[in-house]
Amino acid sequence: MFTYENGVIVRRAALLSVVTALVLGFFAQPGTAAQAAPATFVHPGVDVSRSQLDFARTEVLAGAQPWKGAYDQMMASSYASLSRTPKPRAVVECGSYSNPNYGCTDEREDAIAAYTDALAWYITKDARYAQKAIEIMDAWSATITSHTNSNAPLQTGWAGASWPKAAEIIKYTYTGTWTNSARFSTMLRNVYLPEIINGSNSNGNWELTMMDAAVGISVFLEDKTSYDKAMALFRTRTAAYIYLASDGSVPKTVPSQNLNTTAKIVSYWQGQSTFVTGLTQETCRDFTHTGYGLSSISHVAETSRIQGTDLYGTDVGERLRQALGFQAKYQLGTAVPSWLCGGSLTLGLGPVTEVGYNALHNRLGIAMTNTQTLTLNNRPAGSNNLFVAWETLTHGDNPN
Repeated sequence: MFTYENGVIVRRAALLSVVTALVLGFFAQPGTAAQAAPATFVHPGVDVSRSQLDFARTEVLAGAQPWKGAYDQMMASSYASLSRTPKPRAVVECGSYSNPNYGCTDEREDAIAAYTDALAWYITKDARYAQKAIEIMDAWSATITSHTNSNAPLQTGWAGASWPKAAEIIKYTYTGTWTNSARFSTMLRNVYLPEIINGSNSNGNWELTMMDAAVGISVFLEDKTSYDKAMALFRTRTAAYIYLASDGSVPKTVPSQNLNTTAKIVSYWQGQSTFVTGLTQETCRDFTHTGYGLSSISHVAETSRIQGTDLYGTDVGERLRQALGFQAKYQLGTAVPSWLCGGSLTLGLGPVTEVGYNALHNRLGIAMTNTQTLTLNNRPAGSNNLFVAWETLTHGDNPN
């Protein structure tokens, strides 16, 4: 843990780095060299690094809060059960809002369980948890062949965001053997990556989650071509998902969507015609889907940082900061003005603020009052049972 005095020193230095980033290209646009894959991939390196895992483990073993409470919450969940039986399917069929639901919930929850067990292994060094993670991953890699129906891209993104996080920890930290790791890689390459790598023209949370998965899978597969493609799509979509006043009178758009009139843009932004910094494309839909988008942005930014390119000092970080603050303000109870979503918001942001808050506030020293209040109020952050899990444990006030 940092002392208060050291924290001040670190924050001053971090603020200087922010200023430098602003001067050198704060508004870096998609397609620049900023998204290049690393010369050598870092492992474990999907959303959480070895040094972050070490920090969390040290704090849990010391009984320190909030990490011990977050760990206890994780271990008490069904995801950590050593008696869990995986439920793989050859074909996972997911319609709109997972109706029909043929394997959709089972796949997502098994992927989260594998990640949960991988975290439990790392903190306890109890090999049973690593073996359970392997059992779950092996069951799916031996079975699944495809995703079908209208929600297939999103479903693939949700499950595909969790699988590589589990696999990275097991492959690169477990001292035992994972005989079928190559088969798991083949599953990710052949079943998951093709479904998500070309993106989506649906609501923005779809493509952001799909790129969250594609970036993580690319790291695990050490696939530089897919990493670069996913990162370029991510940069374009992030700029089109969160509005900054510097964007102009209307939000940026994804070219393939042909949102070439103000009327089309307003319709796509859920009927919202007044654009203010921090507003997202789905704010007026509901905060839950907005939270999915913001979580995926933070995951990709964190993975990119671990892999050597810090996007928090680009427009990605500024958009994430502003969006977290904007949504947090209303999630905390600020009255909704009449110009915003007709004066009514559907709240429920979810456990999605820890990663972005830690990166922007704790590492870079940026004041984020509303986000801080919401983050602290929500600790320990659990799982949304889709693709977000245990981020107070892994990222809460983590200096690494």
